[in-house]
Amino acid sequence: MSHIGIIVNPAAGRDIRRLTGGASVVDNHTKRRIAECVLAGLTLLPDPPTVTLMPDNAGIAANIVKNAPKDVSVELLDMSITGSATDTRRAAERFRTEADSLVVLGGDGTSRDAALECGDVPLLSVSTGTNNVVPSAIDGTVAGAAAALVATDAVDNESVTYHHGMVEAQTESGDSVTGLAAVELSDRSFVGTRALLDPDELLGGIVSRASPSEIGLSGIAGALGPLEPSTPDAIGLCLADAEMSEHTVRAIVAPGVTTSVGIEEYRQLSNGESMTIEISEGVIGADGERELEITDETVEFRPVPDGPRLVSFEAVFERAARSGVLSNG
Repeated sequence: MSHIGIIVNPAAGRDIRRLTGGASVVDNHTKRRIAECVLAGLTLLPDPPTVTLMPDNAGIAANIVKNAPKDVSVELLDMSITGSATDTRRAAERFRTEADSLVVLGGDGTSRDAALECGDVPLLSVSTGTNNVVPSAIDGTVAGAAAALVATDAVDNESVTYHHGMVEAQTESGDSVTGLAAVELSDRSFVGTRALLDPDELLGGIVSRASPSEIGLSGIAGALGPLEPSTPDAIGLCLADAEMSEHTVRAIVAPGVTTSVGIEEYRQLSNGESMTIEISEGVIGADGERELEITDETVEFRPVPDGPRLVSFEAVFERAARSGVLSNG
């Protein structure tokens, strides 16, 4: 029988950017309601897949199991919880061999943590975070129905999924940070609250996708031209003070924040190519969250082509309609 894994990150959408900027708040009650809609979406099929949920220390998953639709078999994943990103990664690793599709509720950071461990399991990421470049802002019912159609092979998975590129930064001393949408270099000297707050701190980095409608480094790169997430290439950027630069762009750099950004270098990088930045003191971040403090380093940025298999929910429903999966007679 087909099986779906669900990961709900209780910490997503609740960092300091909701206080200092325009980021929206997604509380745990809202996440629970979205996840309950995911389960309802499974019933689009007469024989819905079984479900396993990652447990959490906020009790979200336990309440979802308690209120699950009677015709959907739901249980909690048997694992200990730490209340950190480790939970998402460990659950995704389990789902790599136990699930036919995976639904993740969170932002770019949660999606990245799942993507690093879920292997080739089709992943549908629903936006409930602060940085939401990769996750889709869709109704949970739509997400659940799409995940069910993929998990049961009701649609051709090759035609409704794509491999999303990833990007990486590696220091000369051997440390590395991997991102799903972006890896950023800032001139902050400490990780602190982790959230990248001030766009003036951003020195550059690398993105796996670019569009002027996206937030952060992906939006800055997108102001100069698009990059589809399904391509194996990446874009490397070195930024500068807009008032001192000959070339500037206007971009959405954070939730609720638009500004002019100076562009010192812009390079499209194919597999095997890289770009380096030297820095005396700073922090490397991934997908809007600061991760690694560095001092007197040369940082090499490069594309990672073998990323997660993401589900295009639009393609799922188009294929289902064309093939008659949703009709009778």
